[in-house]
Amino acid sequence: MSEEMKKGILDKEYTRRQFLKMSGKGLAGLSMTAAMLTLFGCTQEEVDEGVVETVALPEMLLVVNRAKCTGCQRCETNCTLANDGKAQPWLARLNVRDSVVFGSTTIADDYAHGGGFLGEWDMGPETCKQCKDAACMSACPVGAIKPDPNTGARVVDTSVCVGCGACAQACPWGMPKVDPETKKSTKCITCGACVSGCPTSALSMIPWEDVAAAMQQ
Repeated sequence: MSEEMKKGILDKEYTRRQFLKMSGKGLAGLSMTAAMLTLFGCTQEEVDEGVVETVALPEMLLVVNRAKCTGCQRCETNCTLANDGKAQPWLARLNVRDSVVFGSTTIADDYAHGGGFLGEWDMGPETCKQCKDAACMSACPVGAIKPDPNTGARVVDTSVCVGCGACAQACPWGMPKVDPETKKSTKCITCGACVSGCPTSALSMIPWEDVAAAMQQ
């Protein structure tokens, strides 16, 4: 690996750590600069309302803006078309359908005043967090889930996977799925297919270099 490549990796990790330090447990309550708001494609009001979430991936920053999500589930379809060669939203590495009806919370007595189609139309995709100490990776009995050496994403080695479903049960967000046809687990590889197919830009992936530049303004 060249010195230039090493420097690039270190810069990304430094920016990622600085962003995590700044954002803490979330963006809500954080006063964003104009440059950051423009980069994220959101308003300060949306940040204050807690509808803008970020996931610090190894290569990029994933931004999810629930205020822009219409529940069309195109991200799920594009995910499976790109990764599985078939339109099968249930297999998607992110979930929208679970929040379409009742929003991001569980069904409550006053659901008509909550999120989702039956409430205030507040919905959004739940995405893979690419956890450093990933529960899915720890739960795999055959060690089929490992960090990709190029992207750092926790991915499934299908040549090793036995399709037991332990990863799906261990993930707090239910991200991994076992394909009933291939009998193999599927998991997010941060390919960006979900982002490129979103018609409202509710999902975006931002290079750490751009995040670093906006943080300095």
